[in-house]
Amino acid sequence: VQLVESGGGLVQNGGSLRLSCAASGFSLDSYAIGWFRRAPGKEREAVSCMRNSDGTANYPDSVKGRFTLSRDNAKNTVFLQMNSLEPEDTANYYCVAARGGYCSEYGWLMGDLNWGQGTQVTVSS
Repeated sequence: VQLVESGGGLVQNGGSLRLSCAASGFSLDSYAIGWFRRAPGKEREAVSCMRNSDGTANYPDSVKGRFTLSRDNAKNTVFLQMNSLEPEDTANYYCVAARGGYCSEYGWLMGDLNWGQGTQVTVSS
């Protein structure tokens, strides 16, 4: 089971990035998916999650309306489109997947999580 993120980088305040997460060793279509982030000196924060039952995605208020989570089961890949980025979004972003996982209304994926290695997003002011 492996998750590999890509698409991070440096972007200006107000810019956009699209993160990708490619899965191998298992089929994503039977897993709930999500993203977390962690900034230096701060606690881990949920960014989004999606139920595999109906594709419903949830987000915390901090990113709602700016971030969009999607999945392409044919490509076994998860995407996180991030618009209107702010310096406060600077963090290392991690893709997660959980078979039978629970996606809370606040974007927090719970269960036996499989983690990617992370990709750095830096938003300059």
